[in-house]
Amino acid sequence: MYPSDYRYTKEHEWIKVSGGTGTIGITDYAQHELGDVVFVEMPAVGAKITAGQVFGTVESVKAVSEIYAPVSGEVTEANAALSSAPETLNTDPHGAAWLIKIKLANPAEVSGLMDAAAYQAFVSEKETSA
Repeated sequence: MYPSDYRYTKEHEWIKVSGGTGTIGITDYAQHELGDVVFVEMPAVGAKITAGQVFGTVESVKAVSEIYAPVSGEVTEANAALSSAPETLNTDPHGAAWLIKIKLANPAEVSGLMDAAAYQAFVSEKETSA
């Protein structure tokens, strides 16, 4: 369910690293909790994001949720397709619905995130305690 080559946060974001670039999105668990997504706000290209800090929001019919940066870096690309089709977050959160791409400021930050197995266990724990 959760791609094994991604790393995950406790706030339900994912990052896929390729070289010095990280692609960031929200997890399937996050989109499921949000419900039908109607709007996504992302930073502009060139914006600096900091690990653990808010870099955007996802608005659903239920609520507005903040998106936290899993690592620090500079935004190199934002997924423009989500402006006209934010519901893609509900149908393909780990693929077509990536949010931003960044140039990693400190690649070592990635090692502090959960791997797929740890994230799956984290989510399972939340579901059983809910």
